[in-house]
Amino acid sequence: MSQIQPVNFRDIGGIPVSTGTLAPKVFFRSGQVVNIANETVDFLQNSCSLKRIYDFRSAEEVQKMPDTKIPEVNFTHLDILQTSKANQASMDQMVEGTGNAHENMLATYEQMVVSDSARQGYVHFLTDLLSNNEPVLFHCFAGKDRTGFAAALILKIAGASDQQIMTDYLKTNELRKEANKQIIDHFKDTMTAADLQELEIALNVAPEYLQRANDTIYKSFGSFDNYLKKGLGLESSFVSEFRHQYVN
Repeated sequence: MSQIQPVNFRDIGGIPVSTGTLAPKVFFRSGQVVNIANETVDFLQNSCSLKRIYDFRSAEEVQKMPDTKIPEVNFTHLDILQTSKANQASMDQMVEGTGNAHENMLATYEQMVVSDSARQGYVHFLTDLLSNNEPVLFHCFAGKDRTGFAAALILKIAGASDQQIMTDYLKTNELRKEANKQIIDHFKDTMTAADLQELEIALNVAPEYLQRANDTIYKSFGSFDNYLKKGLGLESSFVSEFRHQYVN
């Protein structure tokens, strides 16, 4: 991975799915786009032809560390976990979190399915994709949870297999290895060994997290199609329209 790319950056397209190939160079995911170098701005503008950025972080996260503005790129803020009853997705929550980080993450993934803000945010995001056929970047703080679930939705709608979705999801642990090490090193003198261990858990993804989101979808809505229609309120034609637009 080139250093000019944002942390945890990748194009989730270009893969074979059930009805063709998901369009490449359209759906980019990453961690936050904060204080990025001019070379990174140039990469996103010119190499990626980026037109729109979706920021899934909280209002507090955005206020404390706003995205770097990129000329001619539209920014949309969608606070995915605003109404969530559980949230260990931001840097502050990871550092200040109490209890078992693994269990907290499982609860967070449930909320990404059922909370009002998550449902409203993801439906806004997905419907925009049909309205604006142009390269987009979507991100949160680490680009792993709120962003990981958004990527999973796109891939599932496109017709990717569960294994393909999980493979993309777990790439985060490799792509964030250096950034996570820097965070751990930053706190190693001010946190206990036990707290550092919990922080390290929170900074990574685990298959059980995405599986918990999937289980919550089936428990709450009966099927993925019902989640799209009843949970997100998408039209019954959404999947076919998405595939017509983005799968060739």
